[in-house]
Amino acid sequence: MTGMAAIVLAGGRGSRMGGIAKPLLQLGGSTLLGRAVDAARAVGCDAIVVVGPPVEGVSGVRWAREDPPFGGPVAALAAALELVTADWVLVLPADLVSPRDAARALTGAGRDGDGVCLVDDQGREQWLTGIYRTAALGERLATFVDGVEGLPARRLVHGLRVGRIEAGAAAAADVDTWDHLREARRRVAAGTETTMADSSSRTLPPEALDAWAAVLRDRFDLSEDDLPISLILDLARDVANGVARPAAPFSAYVAGLVAGRAGGSPEQVRAAVAEITRLAAAHGDE
Repeated sequence: MTGMAAIVLAGGRGSRMGGIAKPLLQLGGSTLLGRAVDAARAVGCDAIVVVGPPVEGVSGVRWAREDPPFGGPVAALAAALELVTADWVLVLPADLVSPRDAARALTGAGRDGDGVCLVDDQGREQWLTGIYRTAALGERLATFVDGVEGLPARRLVHGLRVGRIEAGAAAAADVDTWDHLREARRRVAAGTETTMADSSSRTLPPEALDAWAAVLRDRFDLSEDDLPISLILDLARDVANGVARPAAPFSAYVAGLVAGRAGGSPEQVRAAVAEITRLAAAHGDE
């Protein structure tokens, strides 16, 4: 056993986002899963195991799945570790906003004990974003004679000598809600010139869109909550990627129609958008 492998955890339910496959969400011209895999490669991982349903277009990785599916993070790690032969394993969730920042921080830290993990800006250990001795994880897994389904990650690392790294809020940030995704896209857009270039922004600069939104709000007596620009643009982008570009404006109209029939509150708009985005992702898989 030599070197370092990576395990990318991509098999969660995405329940807080309506059951959508979060690893397939687009950010910065790639999927969240693709960004995590690229981050592992960038820090020199010899092999990469992705735990989750296989995805076309993600090459050079091995696929694993916990049994039963959705058995939790410890079950996912157990399934992946069967394919790992390296001394050390980098663990990355597939929903990180900046997986390269996380991977660089972890690989740049010392490894005197059994591993290191990131700590978020609230001081909470992110056990599933870390580097661990493969043998140490294997020894801990062997102690759970009654199985590992549903076990929290802290149970797995209990008793191990794990260091903590404070790498800043960006490195530990993940996409757990639609608001998180919108914020991540704004952050990526602010850092690059071409990241957000798509059918929704190529011919209309942001300030012009804001001005047009103000005209619509004034004419139809709408509040900012009634006209959530970023939410609508995100919907258009996700539908364009999952279905086809002409489906984007049509789907935005359907979201408004469905939300209006339900009552038209901001919460009902978000619910309609979330469901259409989920359907678009499933359609893309098919």
